[in-house]
Amino acid sequence: MAEAAGSGNPAEAQVFEALGDANRREILRILSGGDKPVQEIADAMTISRPAVSRHLRLLKDAGMVAEEAQGTRRVYHLQERGIEAVREYLERVWGEAAGRFRLLAENTRDDTGGGRGGRETPAS
Repeated sequence: MAEAAGSGNPAEAQVFEALGDANRREILRILSGGDKPVQEIADAMTISRPAVSRHLRLLKDAGMVAEEAQGTRRVYHLQERGIEAVREYLERVWGEAAGRFRLLAENTRDDTGGGRGGRETPAS
């Protein structure tokens, strides 16, 4: 999936790779409700706490989440940088596609003859 980003930007590729796993997307959904310690995230999922920690490390490396030490606990929260990379990529790709579509639409002549979609119904 990283190749789908196609820009050659390693940070962008990391973000899309991180989003390619359903467990990591679920962790992001859980964190969208607010900051959470690892154990609380693990309790909300069907995977083990060590697995959650591995997924969090990948999300952190991709810039999607950040952690803060609070005593002996690590509390995670969403990080704007990762979602900005996704937003920029989608705006770039869809912006280019929308521009091409607009040009096509503006330069396509309507040859339908003004009828209902240009289709003639044979008389019975």
